Amino acid sequence: MSLICGVDEAGRGPLAGAVFAAAVILDPAHPIAGLADSKVLSESKRDKLAEQIKQYALAWSIASASVDEIDRINILQASMLAMSRAIAGLSCVPDEALIDGNRVPKGLAMLKHKPSSRAMPRCRKFLRLPFWRKPRAMLN
Repeated sequence: MSLICGVDEAGRGPLAGAVFAAAVILDPAHPIAGLADSKVLSESKRDKLAEQIKQYALAWSIASASVDEIDRINILQASMLAMSRAIAGLSCVPDEALIDGNRVPKGLAMLKHKPSSRAMPRCRKFLRLPFWRKPRAMLN
C-alpha cells in the first residue's frame, strides 16, 4: 500500500503571526465522512473532524514557521518551510504527497501528472517523495 499524505498551510493571509501547515496520512480502513475544504465548514464541524483525524489517521503533523522566519525569508518561503516541517514530522514516511498550492517545498520532486479529482479536488501539485527525507536539523 502506498502512503499518501495531504499537505496544506494556513496563515499566509493575515498581516501578523506565524504560518502553519499540516500533513496527514489518512487510513483507508477508517474513512472520515465530511472532509472538505475548511473554508466551507463551520468551526464546530472543523473541530469534530480534527478529533476524528487525530484518532483515525495513520499519521498527522502540524508545524509552523515563526514571525522571525517570515521576516527573514518571506511569507512564501516560510509557508514552504512549514510544509516541509509538517511532512518531516509525520511518524511514518509517505510515498507521495498531495500539496494544496501552486508551489512545491524545496527537496520535493514534482510529478508531471495531476491526481484524480476524487483524491483531492483542490490539489494543485502531486509529488512523489521516496527520495526525500531531509535530516530534521535542516528543517529548523
